[in-house]
Order: sequence, then C-alpha cells, then structure tokens
Amino acid sequence: MYVAVKGGERAIDNAHGWLAEERRGDRDVAELSVAQIREQMALAVNRVMAEGSLYDPDLAALAIKQARGDLIEAIFLIRAYRTTLPRIGASRPVDTGAMRCDRRISATFKDAPGGQVLGPTFDYTHRLLDFLLEAGAEVPEAETDEADMVPKPRITEYLGRDGLIEAEADSDAEPPDMTRAPMAYPADRALRLQALTRGDEGFVLGMAYSTQRGYGRNHPFVGELRIGAVPVEMEVPELGFAIEIGEVVLTECESVNQFAGSKTEPAQFTRGYGLVFGQTERKAISMALCDRALRWEELGEENVGAPAQDAEFVLSHADNIQATGFLEHIKLPHYVDFQSELELVRKLRREAGAADAHAEAAE
Repeated sequence: MYVAVKGGERAIDNAHGWLAEERRGDRDVAELSVAQIREQMALAVNRVMAEGSLYDPDLAALAIKQARGDLIEAIFLIRAYRTTLPRIGASRPVDTGAMRCDRRISATFKDAPGGQVLGPTFDYTHRLLDFLLEAGAEVPEAETDEADMVPKPRITEYLGRDGLIEAEADSDAEPPDMTRAPMAYPADRALRLQALTRGDEGFVLGMAYSTQRGYGRNHPFVGELRIGAVPVEMEVPELGFAIEIGEVVLTECESVNQFAGSKTEPAQFTRGYGLVFGQTERKAISMALCDRALRWEELGEENVGAPAQDAEFVLSHADNIQATGFLEHIKLPHYVDFQSELELVRKLRREAGAADAHAEAAE
C-alpha cells in the first residue's frame, strides 16, 4: 500500500510539472503577463470576478493565467482564495444612479433623457477576423466626451412618475448572504439575484433564451443598460460617517416587461433586474430575464411549467463550480465502487445463464 501511495504521489507531481510546462507553452514566444491579461482580456477578467464573487482585476487575471484560460477553473481559484479573506465589515449599498457611464443605452426611448452612450461594444462591429490585430497595427485613440461621464437619470424613473411601471418595494431588512449560509427554498428575490449573478453565464443565458422562445412568456424591452464606475462607501464607527473606500465597475440592466393589471390595479409594466461586476452585459441582460421569469408567483401569474420559472431548478444548477465538482469527480478513482458493480453484473449474468439452462433441461 505504501508503494502504491508513493507511486501515486510521483505521478501527481509529474502531472503538475507537465501542467506548468504546457501552461508556459513555446518558450520562444514571450510569456503572457498578468498585466497583459488584465488590460487586454478584460471581458474574461470581468467574468471571473463576477462568478468568483471577488472584485480584484489583478487576482482574476492571475487566476486566468494559472488556469491556462479555463475560466471555470479560474473562477474556482478565485472562490477558493476568497474563503481565506477576513471580513472586516460591509459597505453601504452602491448608488448605480450616480454611475459614471462608459456605456448607457435604452431600447425603449430613442431620445433617452441624458442621451445614449454607445461606449465600447461589439454590437456594431462586423463579425470578421481582423488580421491587422495579428500584424500589431496601431490602435487609434477613441474620442471621449466628458459630458457622457456625468450621472444620468434612470429611464424607469420617467415611467414610474406616471405609474406606468411597478414601484420597487423598499426594504430595510438585511439581505441574506449565500456565501455564508446555504441556499434555502423558497428563495426570496434578493437571494435569487445573488445566485444568478454568481451563476454560470452560459447557463443563465440559456435560461433567459428559453423565456424568449416562449417558455415563460417573457419577451421584454431593455429599458436601460448602463456600464460604468460607482463609488463604494463604508460606515466607519470611529468617524461616525461614511467614507469612500474605492470604486467598482458594474453592469446594470433594467428590463421593462409585459403589462400586468387586475380589477383593482391599472395596467402597468413589470421589471426584471440584473447587476454584475465589470462589463458583462450579456450576463446582466440574461439575469434580468431570469429574474422576471422567477417572479411569476409574486406577480400573480400562471406557472406554465417553464424551466426558467422553477426557482429550485434554476438556482440549483446555475453554479458552475458546484456543477463542475460533481461532474468531474467521476473521473477520479472509483475502483472499489466499480468492482462492486462489476461483480453484481457477473452475478446477474450467472443467475440468468443458470435459469436458461434449467429451462432447457426442463424441456
């Protein structure tokens, strides 16, 4: 047994060495630095921060390098590191209305108050390979307008003034923290949104797409999508007031959904909401669609049996780290389990063969 263990240790050490060699790649090619990943692969960094629940571009870039570009592995590394960090307090809720918008668009109003800011986006690019990037062509500097960086009013505020959209419920209750307590059902909206923002982008996107195809009766308008930096403030008991401790870049999406009304309430639009670290607009929009689909009960709607309306299904399967762990554990040694199954199959075959032989003898 000792020999087997030592042999296994050597194999694992060699596997780690081989992994490091493959990570480095061709040594005639310059090594990719963490700073390069942070600055030039920002969307991958943003995804790792969002699903890893830790806002730190440098650590996210390091995780991507260590994981050889496997973003789920990088997210796993960030989550594992996050568990080692002390928690010294909580910040005040960020005010996304004070966001300095790099990008701010609305699909509901052409002349949106505060103006449309297209910002850095693939939306209007041709999906053709740009070989100038391979050749190292000069990148032109974009023109920026300082007027675009001032805080902008929310589109939904204008609908709200006329009672055309449901009012958001105010609550002073402290929201649950799914990083410190296990998921519990039924999950309230605050908990659902936490799970969605940490959830796998592809899974949340798939759930959102399913609602648009008819499984959930949800085809919204993007009332507003905004991306930019917001200040983070923290109450300091010794000072007796809040101070700004930094800022984070966020993507926020507010969707405007189908009419709702009753004999006592006039028809009005309903909301979906998404908020994610970094420029992660596909995820934020997907979140907003899933959020709206999961609100069917509180809005008095019919559950048509759509997967996106099933909170337990969506929230239990959205987390890519949980899914990866359960999926990939089956490639680890299961020798004893398999031998047990193998012996059972052989026993069943022997019994079946004996039964057939007995039947033939009886004939």
